[in-house]
Amino acid sequence: MPAQIVLGVAGGIAAYKAAELLRRLTEAGHEVTVVPTRSALQFVGEPTWAALSHRPVASDVWSDAHQVPHVAIGRRADLVVVAPATADLLAKAAHGLADDLLTNTLLTARCPVLFAPAMHTEMWEHPATVANVATVRSRGAIVLEPGYGRLTGADTGRGRLPEPAEIARLAELLLLRPAALPQDLAGRRVLITAGGTREPLDPVRFLGNRSSGRQGYDLASVAAARGAQVTLIAANVELPAPAAAELVEVGTAEQLRAATLTAAKDADLVVMAAAVADFRPADAALAKIKKVAGVPDPVALAANPDVLADLVAARAAGELVAPVIVGFAAETGDQHADVLAHGRAKLDRKGCDLLVVNEVSATKVFGRPDNAAVILRRGAEPVEIPLGPKTVLAAALYDAVAPLLAR
Repeated sequence: MPAQIVLGVAGGIAAYKAAELLRRLTEAGHEVTVVPTRSALQFVGEPTWAALSHRPVASDVWSDAHQVPHVAIGRRADLVVVAPATADLLAKAAHGLADDLLTNTLLTARCPVLFAPAMHTEMWEHPATVANVATVRSRGAIVLEPGYGRLTGADTGRGRLPEPAEIARLAELLLLRPAALPQDLAGRRVLITAGGTREPLDPVRFLGNRSSGRQGYDLASVAAARGAQVTLIAANVELPAPAAAELVEVGTAEQLRAATLTAAKDADLVVMAAAVADFRPADAALAKIKKVAGVPDPVALAANPDVLADLVAARAAGELVAPVIVGFAAETGDQHADVLAHGRAKLDRKGCDLLVVNEVSATKVFGRPDNAAVILRRGAEPVEIPLGPKTVLAAALYDAVAPLLAR
């Protein structure tokens, strides 16, 4: 049975991006009722919302009054998403005002509510908005952090609407797990690595791997939605960065190691989701290696640093603020052991607190929106995460991490 989603649209220029969000939600098979404010309709008209949702648009409390829309729409919703959520809309939500259909819906809904703010930086940082966001969050609603970038006009700052794809993934997570985004990481500094390192062979070629960075980016998105201050170190990822994350881009394993050891010094939690190359060419050619007749000379390889082991060693030496360290292991079974046995051996060898073990192949994990894994911890039963969106795995991991952070 399709989920019933209410998409509230407040009156900001970012309302045009909500059309893309609506398309993603409907293409996922959900039934979406769009509830725009009067000012939102100044930016995007009612026919657009109706055409994309394939449903009538609910725009005021007076239409179809016999169906009591100001109560019925919120009551039957499985999820309410407000995108964009303006400063005015957040103020009304915080103070329980109900002067239009959208604010009435917010008061009657008993399902998860997700706000995606968009406004100028000064409005987002104003003490009134800060207080209103805190109030809305204290009542259980999720308020995402806006992104940093170009705003209306020539100014740049924090206040951009998160990308529709990111909002849609978090909405899907809340439909699958309504309690997936508690504020249990509020005040925590979380460092996440993502993507796959590339080791130059010459100016054109490199040794790399199949990692797309999707899992790391969803880990960052979910951590930020749970209240964390997120630093994301990305190796060769071609995805829009999560809105709330501070992005550090790297290329090679050595660059990733240096950036990670620096950023980890004041982190509470480090999640090593990047696929770091074990080896690199011992001598990268300065010019493109030409094709010649016969068998080419073999490429001599040198070992790359073990970044996860280096982090654990730095913690043991007192160089870190005792973070919880989580490793990822992409494994395949072989004649010696199965995937889980290899994972347990790696957990013991690396010394991290948790290890997320993925079985990988050409058709699993890499580049896909879904993932399955087993979370290993010494002295505890394995936690199996069945195949599902990578946001679900991220939420399950933070559920497992929470007791360690609380120690």
